[in-house]
Amino acid sequence: MLLRTAVLLGVAAAGLITTGNGNEAGPPGTSGAPGAGGAPGPGPHPAAGAPGSLPQTRPEKSYRLRPMTADAPARPAAAKPAVRTRPILQLPADGDTHSSMVLSFDDGPDPRYTPAILDTLGHYGVRAMFFVCGEMAAENRDLLRRMAAEGHVIGNHTWTHPLIPKLSRPALAAEIGRTSEVVQQAVGEAPQWFRAPYGAWNRAAFEIGAELGMEPLAWTVDSLDWEEPGVTTIVSRVLHGAGPRAIILSHDAGGNRTQSVRAIASYLPQLLARGYRMTLPTLSAAASH
Repeated sequence: MLLRTAVLLGVAAAGLITTGNGNEAGPPGTSGAPGAGGAPGPGPHPAAGAPGSLPQTRPEKSYRLRPMTADAPARPAAAKPAVRTRPILQLPADGDTHSSMVLSFDDGPDPRYTPAILDTLGHYGVRAMFFVCGEMAAENRDLLRRMAAEGHVIGNHTWTHPLIPKLSRPALAAEIGRTSEVVQQAVGEAPQWFRAPYGAWNRAAFEIGAELGMEPLAWTVDSLDWEEPGVTTIVSRVLHGAGPRAIILSHDAGGNRTQSVRAIASYLPQLLARGYRMTLPTLSAAASH
């Protein structure tokens, strides 16, 4: 009897061990016996997938090993402007030009004067062009961002405002290229317009500017505000030179520009009262100029 009892107990124990080993095929950490109502026992829940089973490992598809843009069509390169032999001297004809003019400011941005000029432009809802020098732009990127946010056009005016004909071609390329890079880093778009300091152009300036995707723009009315001739004189020069397709040149840096700040606050409302509309040139119009 004792021997038969021992054998029966051994068989029962062996069956329990076999049942426990069968449950070990499930997720690690789950109990061998399910809890009430079939809920998993103590321990972590099974991973997502079939209940009570490890998720199947799927072979990595080949397309997931390549950049997502690999099969995308290549974006066409932006068309570069033609190399000109002279700069654009007046507002390109585009739509109604009988009352259109452009206001432009060189040499900035300067935190002492540029913000006040932007304030005046914003007060009258007018947009203008700012041809910036790289060394000034690099130190005042917040002003570049404000210009772009308020709808003004940022142009390239070289890095240090040199006399271009005295530069070697590599030096000129660096002057122009570095300035375009700073503007692009600050506002997300490189300049599309270029203006030579002192209005001193040469073949290399036209070629390098076109290579960087810029049109050369000059002016028709020079306020000569850099001479600091007095607010009244600056205002008189601008009003006298105003006319259809005119491009006005003023400065927001490069010296004491207090007179320039006060002058625009005077001549801008007078120009608007005369029926002139301050506008901006377009590249499409420049291409046919």
